[in-house]
Amino acid sequence: MSLVTLSDVLQPALRDGYAVAGLVTLGWEDMRAYVAAAEAENCPVILQAGPSCRAHTPLPVLGRMFRHLAEHASVPVVAHLDHGYTLAECREAIDSGFTSVMFDGSRKPLAQNIAETRQVVQMAHEAGVSCEGEIGFVGYSGGDASAGTDPDEAARFARETGVDAMAISVGNVHLQQNREGGLDIDRIRAIEAVTSVPLVIHGGSGVPIAQRTTLARQTRICKFNIGTELRMVFGSALREVLQQDPDRYDRIAILKETQEPMMQAARHVLSALRRG
Repeated sequence: MSLVTLSDVLQPALRDGYAVAGLVTLGWEDMRAYVAAAEAENCPVILQAGPSCRAHTPLPVLGRMFRHLAEHASVPVVAHLDHGYTLAECREAIDSGFTSVMFDGSRKPLAQNIAETRQVVQMAHEAGVSCEGEIGFVGYSGGDASAGTDPDEAARFARETGVDAMAISVGNVHLQQNREGGLDIDRIRAIEAVTSVPLVIHGGSGVPIAQRTTLARQTRICKFNIGTELRMVFGSALREVLQQDPDRYDRIAILKETQEPMMQAARHVLSALRRG
């Protein structure tokens, strides 16, 4: 069985100078492709269930899907709740077999974010599960603007919550469909100077691949969340197969055609974060 916690994969990454990809899942097809990609690259992978995934599939079902894939994988697999907004949601994920939860209190005042994140951390650690928190707010392309992470607040957040990983806002944006923007290196350096916690970049699809590689090898950033660029590959593959044969109707046969493109795209993501 290759099911592991977030700390199990991030601590070696921090020590040895690489990062692990948190791949955002929406269904069985992409989950399976991501694990196959990790096996092909011989590296760990973090399977992430975000809010849109959970709205479509209940947490207990997702937990069983993640665990089934991990049990048959030859590489470490983390079952991760992405953007859990309540203590109850994080507790349900833990009860459903997830090995890592991310509590997102980034929209709340600092003291409230710290207090609520600390509760989730304590609950998670009692269950042998890792916890990621977020300080600063990572905005959305075409939506709410980001609020950059203040290094002093990041140091306090890490110290008072005991999180195993800390998501930061340093120019990254969720749902970005291009890689034109780079991250704020000075802010990253200021944050990592005051905390020893592994750092996480949400909205990693908007970060140029070369910069992902550099940051993975030269900073405390140990996890990049990647979703949008992989969803775009899935959508393109699906459109292509339907356009080639508009009369096809068998769901399984159609979705099977997305497997190889998704796996190759995930391999590209994973390979850029590996050790040099």
